[in-house]
Amino acid sequence: MSCFDVQSFRQQFAFFTQQPSWVYLDNAATMHKPTAVIDAITLFYQQQNSNVHRGAHSLSQQATTRYEQARADVAQYINAKQAAEIIFCSGATAALNQIAFGLMHTVLQPGDRILLTQLEHHANIVPWQLHCQRHGVIIDVVPLTKDNQLDLDAYNQLLKLKPKVVSFCQISNVLGHIQPVKQMIAQAKLVGAITVIDGAQGIVYEQPDMQQLDCDFYVFSGHKLYGPTGIGVLYGKFDRLTELTPIFAGGEMIDQVSFVNTTFNQLPFRLEAGTPNIAGVIGLSAAINWLQKFNIVEMQKHKLLLLKHFYSGLSAIKGIDLLSSPVHNAGIVAFNIIGEHHSDVADLLNQQHIAVRAGQHCAMPLFSYIQQRGAVRCSFAAYNTLDDVNQCLLALEQAVEILTA
Repeated sequence: MSCFDVQSFRQQFAFFTQQPSWVYLDNAATMHKPTAVIDAITLFYQQQNSNVHRGAHSLSQQATTRYEQARADVAQYINAKQAAEIIFCSGATAALNQIAFGLMHTVLQPGDRILLTQLEHHANIVPWQLHCQRHGVIIDVVPLTKDNQLDLDAYNQLLKLKPKVVSFCQISNVLGHIQPVKQMIAQAKLVGAITVIDGAQGIVYEQPDMQQLDCDFYVFSGHKLYGPTGIGVLYGKFDRLTELTPIFAGGEMIDQVSFVNTTFNQLPFRLEAGTPNIAGVIGLSAAINWLQKFNIVEMQKHKLLLLKHFYSGLSAIKGIDLLSSPVHNAGIVAFNIIGEHHSDVADLLNQQHIAVRAGQHCAMPLFSYIQQRGAVRCSFAAYNTLDDVNQCLLALEQAVEILTA
């Protein structure tokens, strides 16, 4: 039994007092923001607003100090060796694009192989594909087992092809399945591969430790960690970051510019072109500092309790086709009502103020692989309650009755 005080945690979010009729189960898409994050952003805009790194006045100097402190906060949270290994960007998608484009020609050459998995989000497929089409890089894909878990035997076999890059999600954004990340990274390193971890869903499930994982790159979005949208993090080992060619140019990322030649700034600024999302960075820092007041392990136990209760309830509803396994699950469940369109199910839930997502969840290759048109997805956060689960289950029972009448 979890010792986590969900009601006390829930009170940190104004949304739930201002919108009490809603059951929000779309957390894999984006999470609500605690008052601490909203207040930090508001304070910056109302009292501290200024650009960073370039102003001669004290407001700019204060903003710069706060911005760089946020970088240090992120580095501490994920246990990076130094703050310069933290690159701020617009989100995990931007980070993955920077890695994919940045490695071309510096590391990736025609004929090289990249190893992905069948579980990947489009953002961890399309940027690599662009290189395959233009530069002759080959993509291999790790298949799934019958219960939609990653086939680790096949993974080991594909590693024998000696991929130059291995890039995969920590947690599936569709199924919620948790990958054995540390083991997979260690195996990839045995064949000399650069390892890239999409932590968009993993960052809120557990506090990652870059020294323990030992991956080369790790990316995440702030809005999946109770922070604001439009801000994300690209972590990379310092030497690996130096291998990335910048994909954006201008502003603070330069050292010297002439019409003949340009030299780039040092890290982290070399990969942060233009005016950054200063308020977003401050909001992300506020989210991280706020979150550390709570016990992450107890939050995990609470979500597991919700997950077990949800699976138990789903098993009693006729016609539910489960795509997600309860084993190694971070709190995301994809399912369908047999014979019914996922959008119709989601619409009926919406009519009862149950917020879920329906569709292919930016994972079209996965749905093609498992031969499904799409799915309804319920994703749980620490602020969800057993009452939320019960309301969703009741709404699903009613949806089955309506759709199958």
